[in-house]
Amino acid sequence: MSDFRTAAHAAAELVSDYLAGVPAGPVWRPMDPAARQALLDAPLPHTGRELDELLAVIAEQVLPAPMGNGHPRFFGWVNSAPAPAGVLATLAAAAMNPSSAGGDHADVHLERAVVRWIAELVGFPHRPGGGLLTSGTSMATIVCLSAARGRAAARAGHDVRADGLAGLPPLVGFVTGETHSCVRKAAELLGLGSRQLRVVPAGAEGRIDPDALRAEIAADRAAGRLPFLVVASAGTVNTGAVDAFEPLADLCAEEELWLHVDGAYGAFGVLDPAIAHRYAGLDRADSLALDPHKWLGVPVDCGCALVRDPEQLRETFSLVPSYLRDEEDGGLGWFSEYGIEQTRPFRSLKVWATIAHRGRDGIAADVAHCTRLARRLGESVAADPALELLAPVDTSIVAFRSRPAGLSEAELNALNRALPLAVQRRGRAFVTGTLLGGREAVRACLLNSATSEADLTVLLDEVRCAVDELTIRQ
Repeated sequence: MSDFRTAAHAAAELVSDYLAGVPAGPVWRPMDPAARQALLDAPLPHTGRELDELLAVIAEQVLPAPMGNGHPRFFGWVNSAPAPAGVLATLAAAAMNPSSAGGDHADVHLERAVVRWIAELVGFPHRPGGGLLTSGTSMATIVCLSAARGRAAARAGHDVRADGLAGLPPLVGFVTGETHSCVRKAAELLGLGSRQLRVVPAGAEGRIDPDALRAEIAADRAAGRLPFLVVASAGTVNTGAVDAFEPLADLCAEEELWLHVDGAYGAFGVLDPAIAHRYAGLDRADSLALDPHKWLGVPVDCGCALVRDPEQLRETFSLVPSYLRDEEDGGLGWFSEYGIEQTRPFRSLKVWATIAHRGRDGIAADVAHCTRLARRLGESVAADPALELLAPVDTSIVAFRSRPAGLSEAELNALNRALPLAVQRRGRAFVTGTLLGGREAVRACLLNSATSEADLTVLLDEVRCAVDELTIRQ
């Protein structure tokens, strides 16, 4: 243990120095080919190495090649910087290394508490047992849609756990073109089939059109299919658009459909008083999937599934073999009865530390800071005649494109398709690209409370410089 103590102190210094140096370094740079190959070709060791040697390898070969998401000018995808409190808690959780499936130990009770905290943060109703931590929203979506499938089958007089989907009419879900791909993956994995996901037309701002949804539901019922699910978004990945939940909740109640909300990235936007009104009706959903490892900065991995009725989860997943019976479970059973994982990592400690360190007020301030900067960035883009804002700024994502005068639409698409990588390679800012309405777009996602208005200036300067470089090459 003396070797571990010495190495642990050294590791703390190494990580502290790394985090302190991130803002002054490049956001991202391509790995040196030789360094990349050294990691790829690392031979299986025959003899062990001392802990201090391992730290040296980490310092020399791993830390110099980050993804970049810790930097205040990283605006790519939806990846946050790690919260320092969560980094510290991760070490303690790894040291305990329990299985958070059930039993009477700290991680189980702490998970119940932090799931309740998450529900309270976003204003979702919570009953004991009404949620659990997962690897991410992809897994949380599978959990929630499994419960929705089970309820629909039961209402049709069918036991999907015993009999599968055979004998049931096709179960139909309704999404939009902006719905995250994890929903389609879940539908395919659960045997529903992607052909049974109806893509409902969205309005000009990317939100589900309730009238179009009602017509789609009626058409499927008339064809003998069984509509059961509507998936709304609390912040789409492409533009951050938030659906209007109240009319969707009304429609789902009338049609007896399960309303699931994908809040992976954007659900925590409800904490910003300036945009909280957009989330009205979120509390009426049957389920909500979201990611503490996004806007909250909890170190990856950590998602959360919240379900209005805990029994829907337990009826979907509970299976208690004799060797796992627990007469002291307090009536809630084990977490393994609410999802598909049996052995589960100790995720709750890093969530607890992250939330407890900032508190609700601190988290709300961080969220509001990001949304304010996003609106500021959107205004700057709209004011620049060489740039074009492609969608309203609902949360903290800004989608835009470069639009130099004199280029055709095809030329604009070619330019903007190449633009994100050109910005990335310059090393001073990081954005990613997407496709909106057939137009190539640059999107900047703001999640880091350390980002400043000066960083936005750098971002736009880097976009302009990259455009100049690409234009010269053409």
